[in-house]
Amino acid sequence: MNINHLHLKVSSVERARAFYARFFGLTDFVWHGEMLFMRDGAGLDLALAPAASVEPMPSWFHFGFRLGDAGAVRSLHDAMAAAGVSFSAPLTTDGELTFFRCTDPDGYAIEVYWEPDPV
Repeated sequence: MNINHLHLKVSSVERARAFYARFFGLTDFVWHGEMLFMRDGAGLDLALAPAASVEPMPSWFHFGFRLGDAGAVRSLHDAMAAAGVSFSAPLTTDGELTFFRCTDPDGYAIEVYWEPDPV
C-alpha cells in the first residue's frame, strides 16, 4: 500500500497546474467540477482545488519529490532559480543526500531531493 494522493487548496488552479506540469512533469488526469487531478508517472494524484484564500501550513509541513540522481536535483534547482521560484532552503549536499526546498505559487513547501537507497 502506498500513499498516492495529495489535495491542495490553491488560489489559481491554472497557475498551480502550470507550476507542477513545468517542474515536476505532472499531467492532467481528470477534472471534477473546478478541481483538477494531475498525475505523475508513478501514479501520484495531486488534487488542485480552488480556494478564495489559502490557509498557511505549519512551518514544519512540506512534501517532497525524490529525483533519480543528484544531478537531476541540481538541474531542477537551476531551472527553478532561472524561473524566479522562491527557495526556503538552499541547494545542499550533505554526505550523499542532495536537496533543496522551494515554495509553490501558493507558498506550499516542497523538498526536492536524492539519496541513494540503503545497501
